[in-house]
Amino acid sequence: MKESGLRLREITDKMATGTATEKPKIVWNEGRHRFETDDHEAFIEYKMKNDGKVMDLVRTFVPPSKAGLGLASHLCVAAFEHASEHSFSIIPTCSYVSETFLHRNPTWQRLVHSEDDSKNLKSSI
Repeated sequence: MKESGLRLREITDKMATGTATEKPKIVWNEGRHRFETDDHEAFIEYKMKNDGKVMDLVRTFVPPSKAGLGLASHLCVAAFEHASEHSFSIIPTCSYVSETFLHRNPTWQRLVHSEDDSKNLKSSI
């Protein structure tokens, strides 16, 4: 009984501090071409291409101190939601996006830019 009471307390403590269930606040930093946590420590960076119609997700960064909290996934969701709302397609250059996020979240695959169309893309940054 003592052990299960301890686990319950740890879970309750995490919930009280926001480390277990609280969704992180992700903000769009248009000037820096990225979506980031409100403390600016974790981010997903993008480049706009094809006259601003295609968002190339080039880099995801989460500091080691915040690893395991699902921040990379939350950052991706913010970027994909933004792309969907603005009728952008996405190039998943970042390996986390292409190899992990899209495999775990196949419904977002509909926004991925066709490789045939990407041969003639030009950067607008």
